[in-house]
Amino acid sequence: MMRRYEMTDLDLLYHFLGMEVIQTENCIFINQKKYPLTLLSKSGLKQCKPVGTPLVASEKLCKDDGSEPADENEYRQMVGSLLYLTATRPDIMFAASLLARFMHCPTKKHYGTAKRVLRYIQGTIDFGIEYQKGKEAILIGYCDSDWSGSQNDMRSTSGYAFSFGSGAFSWASVKQHSVALSKAEAEYVGASEATTQAIWLRFALEDFGELQTEATPLMKTKHINRRYHFIRDALQDGVVDLRYCKSEEQVAEIFTKALPKDRFNYLRGLLDVKPVNNLEGSVEV
Repeated sequence: MMRRYEMTDLDLLYHFLGMEVIQTENCIFINQKKYPLTLLSKSGLKQCKPVGTPLVASEKLCKDDGSEPADENEYRQMVGSLLYLTATRPDIMFAASLLARFMHCPTKKHYGTAKRVLRYIQGTIDFGIEYQKGKEAILIGYCDSDWSGSQNDMRSTSGYAFSFGSGAFSWASVKQHSVALSKAEAEYVGASEATTQAIWLRFALEDFGELQTEATPLMKTKHINRRYHFIRDALQDGVVDLRYCKSEEQVAEIFTKALPKDRFNYLRGLLDVKPVNNLEGSVEV
């Protein structure tokens, strides 16, 4: 490109849009360490005591929880900052998307929950995503859903994550648009959303020269009836291949509900979200 266009070689990428990029012989590691430090300072939580998980597993949030109204502008800024941080921190994706449901008329309880997420970040400042070198370049997806998890409208939450060799690179936690009348229906809606994303990712990878010749494995804990037309067509066309995944290994569960500490930490590890000092290979290039 330098022969055709006037440009300057700035050597290896180290920073991009607030992200820090560390390249070693064995991996690439990305994080946003400086951003949460600024966020904690603005929120007055720079010296706060860390907690082990973003959310309390037994706690549910709703619009009218009986607590006093919180400052709406301050709450929106805090949640917006958390959503930006999910670019390299899929482990807070569910917490940030849950808090975003209460942008209008937030309460002190919602604000307190947002502060708890910041306390979790305080203890995981140097965490990011590791992408290991030499892994097989195969697109693999995980999808999961809860059932009627929203306390206000009884809608379910869909979650999915996709990896390409190692490390998650595409993930989401989204409240479903309609009320599922059964767990099976909630699972089907979640699988449909993950299938849509898989189709788009396959097109994108093909443009990058990484054609996926085999159907993309889509790992689910629950079996989905193949008669549903959208998934059925994708299966018949060899786009996705629904596979059973043991509940213990269902990575996407971290995007659908608050979890106990041990379970949360285990799934976080499967996403390759880890601290920078745990990188494989110590020689930077």
